[in-house]
Amino acid sequence: MTANAPVAASVPVPVPEPPAARDHAAEAVARVREAAEGVFAALREVRAATVASLRPAGGRRPVVADLAALRPLLWSRLDAGRVPALPALIAGIGFIAAPGLLADAPWYLEWWQENPAGDPVQLLRDLDPSSSAFYDYTHWDWYTGPLSGAELTVCGPYVDYLCTDEYSLTLSVPVTVEGAFAGVAAADVFVRRFEGAVLPALRGIPAPAFLVNAGGRVVASNTARWTAGSVYRGGEGYTVRPVGGLPLSLVTGA
Repeated sequence: MTANAPVAASVPVPVPEPPAARDHAAEAVARVREAAEGVFAALREVRAATVASLRPAGGRRPVVADLAALRPLLWSRLDAGRVPALPALIAGIGFIAAPGLLADAPWYLEWWQENPAGDPVQLLRDLDPSSSAFYDYTHWDWYTGPLSGAELTVCGPYVDYLCTDEYSLTLSVPVTVEGAFAGVAAADVFVRRFEGAVLPALRGIPAPAFLVNAGGRVVASNTARWTAGSVYRGGEGYTVRPVGGLPLSLVTGA
């Protein structure tokens, strides 16, 4: 190199920006919404099909036989676990009629659920009000919620002694015909299935986190302090994030 050789200019090396921090809570909210909305989407299908079946030709009052048209749809929702593109959460699904709706059955459930082999079977209950074993479904939260005007209801977790003996959630929507309440479209979801769908996202949150329904009952949790079925009434240091449009919220601690 000669004394007059030019000195090469240094070129600054660009420093990459650090990756944006992941919002694990937002990811969990999105996963919960996806899981629950899949069930509510099925219930909207059942509602639409029920309304159609409750408008028989000739203007007569509907009867039990009219609701048989729902069965292929109900069976397909129960069979979703065998179709990879469909959610496998639903263990029971159907329409529960408002008392006095049907001409030939003052009380009625068009309800189908899985048997141990995974095949659909109809749930049969004593619906005779004069019987000591009468099943009055109108006092359950999954019925009273839609009856009171709630568009979306999540009931539980609770042990479903009447149907499956499983720890369950029941999701429901109202069914109306020409503005009048006609009953409820509902679906049972085993808590273990729902947890399987949302727990991986909850465990990604680096803090205590749990999902609650509108009544504060814990649906799923990443911490033993807040187990499914316990009730959250608020507390210092917790942040509550609504799961947009659904009667569910994600609660995270510090």
